Amino acid sequence: MSKTERVLFTNMCMISDGKGNMLVEDRLNPDWPGITFPGGHVEYGESFTDAMIREVFEKTGLTVSNLQMCGIKDWTMQDGTRYMILLYKTDTFSGSLRSSEEGQVFWTPLKSFLELPLADGMPMTFQVFLNENLSEHFFSEEGTGKDEWNEVLK
Repeated sequence: MSKTERVLFTNMCMISDGKGNMLVEDRLNPDWPGITFPGGHVEYGESFTDAMIREVFEKTGLTVSNLQMCGIKDWTMQDGTRYMILLYKTDTFSGSLRSSEEGQVFWTPLKSFLELPLADGMPMTFQVFLNENLSEHFFSEEGTGKDEWNEVLK
């Protein structure tokens, strides 16, 4: 068995305002629509932290700092590539909020998040952001039928 695998790195950041609100993005992408946290792809040769700062700025107009990595979300795609989302959170930011062509961004109360029309998988991913005893949201095909997933929190 090979000790290497192809991996696609992406990221997502839960930004809180210190007043009980979080910044969310209503994604327009038909491949994964719905409410999520801002994020995107890590570019070749880019540090994970720098990628998170860049993606948040591109999606929201805000510059984040004091990022805390709080977990990962991952699964293996049909072509064998592992898709990994590095999960960050922060309450430190500056700038003026603006949406991008990828979706509208807005503040919402933390307590109302699960009532929003969330992107697939976000309810469980949200638990990783909130629970310090969790570090991974993993999608496993083990024990499922074709094209089905078990979502596991670890």
